[in-house]
Amino acid sequence: MKAFRTLFDKIKIRVKRRKDKVFILDDFNDLIEAYDYDQVLRSLRSLVKSGQLVRIGRGIYAKTKTFSNGKIGLCASIGELAQEALKKLGIKADVSDYTKMYNAGLSTQVPTGRVIAVSKRVRRKISYNGYDVEFQPMRS
Repeated sequence: MKAFRTLFDKIKIRVKRRKDKVFILDDFNDLIEAYDYDQVLRSLRSLVKSGQLVRIGRGIYAKTKTFSNGKIGLCASIGELAQEALKKLGIKADVSDYTKMYNAGLSTQVPTGRVIAVSKRVRRKISYNGYDVEFQPMRS
C-alpha cells in the first residue's frame, strides 16, 4: 500500500529526482490541474523558504546547493540557468558576442556570463542576489 503524499511532498520529490536545474510553472501543469494553482505556488514558496529552490524570475525556480561554509547558493551560474529557463520557455539562447570574442582570442576581457544572446525579445527579468541577466539580440 502506498503512503499518502501531500502536494508538497510530490513537488519536493519531483524536484529532487529531475536532472533539470531550472523549473518553470509549466513543469507542474499536471499538479496544477489536479490541485490548484495557488496550492502549487504555496508549495514552491515553501521549498524556497527551506532553501531547496531559489526564485530567479517570475515563475522560474532553480535548484540550490549547500557549500562547505553552510551557505546556500545556485547549483550553476546564473547565465547557465537563464539559458536553460529560456530554452524551456521556447526562446533560442546562445552565448553573447563578448564570450565569442573572448573565446576567439579577439578580446582579453573575461566575460561575466550574465549576457545572453536571444532570438527574440525577452520581457522577463532573471536575476539572483542582485545580479541581473542581460539580453542582446542574436547576430545572424
